[in-house]
Amino acid sequence: GFCRNIILNDPRKRNALSLSMLQSLREDLLHDVKSKDLRVIIISAEGPVFCSGHDLKELSSEDDVKHHSQIFEICAEVMTLIQKLPVPVIAKVNGLATAAGCQLVASCDIAVASEKSQFATPGVNIGLFCSTPAVALGRSLPRKVALEMLFTGEPLSAQEALMHGLVSKVVPEDKLEEETMKISHKICESSKSVLALGKATFYRQMTQDLDAAYKMTTQVMVDNLTLRDGQEGIEAFIQKRKPVWSH
Repeated sequence: GFCRNIILNDPRKRNALSLSMLQSLREDLLHDVKSKDLRVIIISAEGPVFCSGHDLKELSSEDDVKHHSQIFEICAEVMTLIQKLPVPVIAKVNGLATAAGCQLVASCDIAVASEKSQFATPGVNIGLFCSTPAVALGRSLPRKVALEMLFTGEPLSAQEALMHGLVSKVVPEDKLEEETMKISHKICESSKSVLALGKATFYRQMTQDLDAAYKMTTQVMVDNLTLRDGQEGIEAFIQKRKPVWSH
């Protein structure tokens, strides 16, 4: 199995999520996603800014409302797509992630950040409240932390982001690649079909109450046992051998 690297590569524009950047990102995320060999997607960026959010030139009044709607709609589509994909998506952050860029990090399944990374939703400072980033932020951070970020626009340090659960790991910059690959390789050792089932189930049960969540996941565990890789894993464990996944 392999991992796909998606690199935001417009450092001159601070990797802004312009309409064309969002369209490319959607295309790259969806490309051959059903392939048996694809196991992990890693999103990283060139330059000192991971992602600065929307391209504000596209949001000035010269462009019409329809154009503005299109930008926010495709952005929401890309952010929700990340969680609908059958493979884990890891954000590898080395630098500043602001507004929709911060939303992108919050929307990934796992986020590994270098110590110099920072995270902010500064829209309020330019009169455009980060309401869409707030959807992802409010679902991965405690409410009061999210709201302080949204009301002040002040950045969180990498350590604060870790403490509050916006990222899963913080490492020195020179260890970022190694740490991300370590997680990626570990994921690649598991069955793709089992991971796909698990990821979809996780996001589904998060929106349900406790009883409904247990009812649904109980059925999923029963279904998991009917998967070829479910049986193979258990047999391998009992026979004290390495499982051979069919994915």
